[in-house]
Amino acid sequence: MKALLGTGLLGSGFVRAMISKGEHVQVWNRTFAKAKELEQYGATAFEDIAKAVSTADVVHLALKDDATVDEALKAAEGSLKQGAIIVDHTTTLVEGARRRTKEWESKGFLYQHAPVFMGPQNALESTGFMLVSGDQKLIRTLEPHLSSITGKLINFGEEAGKAAAMKLAGNLFLVAFTAGIADTLAFARGLHISTNELLQLFSEWNPGNALPGRIKRMTADDFSNASWRLDMARKDTGLFIREAMDKEVTLNVIPAVAILMDEWIDKGHGKDDWAIIGKVE
Repeated sequence: MKALLGTGLLGSGFVRAMISKGEHVQVWNRTFAKAKELEQYGATAFEDIAKAVSTADVVHLALKDDATVDEALKAAEGSLKQGAIIVDHTTTLVEGARRRTKEWESKGFLYQHAPVFMGPQNALESTGFMLVSGDQKLIRTLEPHLSSITGKLINFGEEAGKAAAMKLAGNLFLVAFTAGIADTLAFARGLHISTNELLQLFSEWNPGNALPGRIKRMTADDFSNASWRLDMARKDTGLFIREAMDKEVTLNVIPAVAILMDEWIDKGHGKDDWAIIGKVE
């Protein structure tokens, strides 16, 4: 028996996927109507969180943040089945994941943080990526079940909280990446570049392929052998800003990058590879 707390877009997809694989799933959501909707697929919905978890061997959570996870688990605590395993898919603080791992172990329960890179459709189709770390014996126990509801289960080792850290790092990249694309789209519109033309460029020249190499370059110790000098990258960044100003286009990310470039140039690194702007001093 499985229970799932939090039947938003992600949680609903998980429930439907588990049911399609023959699982009996009991569900709870703060707004009961959202849980009730899943009964049409075979779930059993409860208004009382205690009843939702009382017979479950594995209790999944797909909630908003640390506070909602703690609130839900506190309400469910007295009714958890002896030996039940808590699997939390919520994106949380690293310290929150570490604290809950210790806290629930002290109460006689096993807590596994398993955040995901999955949208609602991924959850429904059991595709995407799920991250885990911590107690390897527990992970081996859960692996068949977790692997069945995701495309790939990625294990980051024995450190509790590492999966939470990796999830946050990945989401940070997605936010920065999307913000950069937003600047690019605004810039393109200002220069009368169509979306199809932009897609043509990035279909032929895909800068995403350079990501692993770029990370290695940015974390190197020697930036003297430049493939693109910082002062030249800054010159081009000035061109972006000038063109945007001429076309009355607002860029939100690039001006901040220009400031960072200027700081490194002022330190005497203008002739170094521009990847130096990612160096942590």
